[in-house]
Amino acid sequence: MSYPFRVTDATVDVVEALLSGDDELYGLKIAKSIGRPSGSVVPILMRLEACGWVLSEWEQDESVRGPRRRFYRLHADHVGAARRLVGERKTASATAVSSTLRPGLGGVR
Repeated sequence: MSYPFRVTDATVDVVEALLSGDDELYGLKIAKSIGRPSGSVVPILMRLEACGWVLSEWEQDESVRGPRRRFYRLHADHVGAARRLVGERKTASATAVSSTLRPGLGGVR
C-alpha cells in the first residue's frame, strides 16, 4: 500500500504508539514509550498531521505546571490504514529475520 508520507521504522513506531489507545499522548510521552528522541518524533507527528492522519489539540488544563502539552490522536478515518501499516512492517521484519537464518546452522549468514 502507498502512504502519503515517508514510511520509516520511526514512523511505524509513532503510529503504533498512537494505536495504543492512550488518550493523553504528547510528543515526549510518545518518544519515551518508543525509545526514540523527541527531536525525531515531533517532526513525524507534524508530517502525519499535515497529511490528515493525526489530529492534535493543546492541553486545556491550565492548573498543570510547566509548558502546555500538545495531545495527538489518530484520525478515525485512518485507524484501519494505521493498523495495516504496522502489520505490514511487522510481517516484513519477521520475513527479513527468518530469511537471514540458515536452518541447521543455528546462526546468521
